[in-house]
Amino acid sequence: MDKNTWIGFALIAAIIVGFSFLNRPSQEELAERKRVQDSIALVQAAEWEAQQQSAQIAEQLQAAQNANTPTPELLAEQIANLYGPFAPATQGKEGFVTLENSKIKIAIDRRGGRIAKVELKEYKAYGDSVNPLCLFQNDESSLNFTLLTNTTRILATRDLYFSEVSQITNEEGSTVLTMRLNTNIEDCYLDFVYTLPADDYMVGMSMQPHNMQFALAPNMASIEMQWNQLIPQQEKGRKFEEKYAQLQYMFVGGDIEKLSEVKADRQKESARIKWIGYKDQFFSTVMIAEDGFESSEMESAIAGAHTRYIKEYKTKASLPFDITGKKTSDIRYYFGPNHYNTLKAYDKNVENAEKLHLNELVPLGWKIVAWINQILVIPMFDLFTSWGLHIGIVILLMTLVIKLIILPFVFASYKSSAKMRVLKPQMDEINAKYPPEKMQERQQATMALYQKAGVSPMSGCLPMLFQFPVLMAMFWFLPTAIELRGQSLFWADDLSTYDAIITWNTHIPIFGTHLSLFCLLMTIVNIVYTHITMQQQAGGQEMKMMKWMMYLMPLMFLFIFNDYAAGLSYYYFVSLLMTILQTMIFRWAIDDKKVLAEMEANAKKKGTQKKSGFAARLEAMQREQQRLAREQAKKNMR
Repeated sequence: MDKNTWIGFALIAAIIVGFSFLNRPSQEELAERKRVQDSIALVQAAEWEAQQQSAQIAEQLQAAQNANTPTPELLAEQIANLYGPFAPATQGKEGFVTLENSKIKIAIDRRGGRIAKVELKEYKAYGDSVNPLCLFQNDESSLNFTLLTNTTRILATRDLYFSEVSQITNEEGSTVLTMRLNTNIEDCYLDFVYTLPADDYMVGMSMQPHNMQFALAPNMASIEMQWNQLIPQQEKGRKFEEKYAQLQYMFVGGDIEKLSEVKADRQKESARIKWIGYKDQFFSTVMIAEDGFESSEMESAIAGAHTRYIKEYKTKASLPFDITGKKTSDIRYYFGPNHYNTLKAYDKNVENAEKLHLNELVPLGWKIVAWINQILVIPMFDLFTSWGLHIGIVILLMTLVIKLIILPFVFASYKSSAKMRVLKPQMDEINAKYPPEKMQERQQATMALYQKAGVSPMSGCLPMLFQFPVLMAMFWFLPTAIELRGQSLFWADDLSTYDAIITWNTHIPIFGTHLSLFCLLMTIVNIVYTHITMQQQAGGQEMKMMKWMMYLMPLMFLFIFNDYAAGLSYYYFVSLLMTILQTMIFRWAIDDKKVLAEMEANAKKKGTQKKSGFAARLEAMQREQQRLAREQAKKNMR
């Protein structure tokens, strides 16, 4: 290496060293980072011990109560030894405290101070027209926080009783409930403060310690959380409810990750997480940490096929926790539908850095497909539904609008197909003149014919180019659109799931145990449309195999869409009917004889026109290539 290379290496090294020096954290930052890490490690290491101690405490208390001569004094002493300053919280009033607004009703268990039941008042359980939909209840969900006492005890809030201190309505109309975990130390307690707005799915929860430095370990800078939840089957179609049920989470900064929806999955994250969402097909439970979760571990598992549950989610995470109470640990819960606009509204008038992006809980497809859903499908759907129209009419109008948008391209495609049909005799002559071994000459002659006639073989692809992304957007949107849930149309009692007209007991692979009528109608209409299309195609014997393959595709769709939402099959059914109607109108409006006469006139006009410089050069190049090819062929024959 020369001198300049060595100098370059030295400069690079100097830049790296200087950058590292300038960006190294301060002593204060290192100390704070170590304090938080030590606290997290201490809590995580104590988690298993807490579970063991909880069981041990229960056994010891039961043994004390079963003693031959138990006395209140002896029992109180035993409880004090086991629970330390939290001994008063070992006994309390059983039951729940209820909060409700116009949208949700929640029940808070006095034991543990957790939300034990959530009902969505605007939605009904499948097959139940009376009772509101229940997201979870009782043992289907658990939430526990681990406490490290100053007496080296490790306690779980799920074993302790909270008492209702107050329930008021503030100036904003929100209901504020304070649940208190008392200690035997004067003016030392932990409050769980729940805030329920008058008309919202979001519930606030604030953990507010008060002089807890006298009861908890002084090095406790975070609090460990364990959050488990079983997801019950809420819909008729279990297969697709399992498909869309998923654990999702968002990092502080906006990046969103997901656990697998088709198999058991687990993920550990050291970076701060803003929210964790437990979702099924149409509803979600989301926990949002104002200061972020630290050192999180999420787990998703598929429940047994013969249970009433589809998924089980588990989360272990740490929350920043100030035992002095100078700063509260705040959480928000979202209990509600996976409705795009409802979720997106939580980011209204919010800075980009603070946006929650909860609308990502609604699957809208790949980027370009999601973009079409956001700017076209959802606004159009919301507009028509705002008119109070039936959902079947809404889908019909959406289909009509989409067809009108792409109508010019479809017309151009049909006219191009007509041109290809009238050119078939000349194409046959070219194929007869140039056998397959002279493929290059055949292609050149074919392209010359297309150029002379003014035909573009690719023009027939334009409608599909514009229509396919819209079809895929509807494919993603309709099965997860909660507006279709419980909506009936003709024989279908719920457009969000399959409309079985025939059922049987034996499971047929791929197909299932039923036949959906809208899917069957879609298949029949698709076969009819394919037949009409194939009649218009120009081609010889080599096209027969392709035609038969085109007929097989609708039958494949019958198997694919049999389990899908009836609303989606209905959309494709209506779309195909409109396409057939378009084709019949175009066939009546476009005369092949007139098309041929127009092509001949254009050809004569082009023949009298002087070729452009580029066209002339291109033609000269083609002649030169042909000449060279002939000369090379003669040399090879020698």
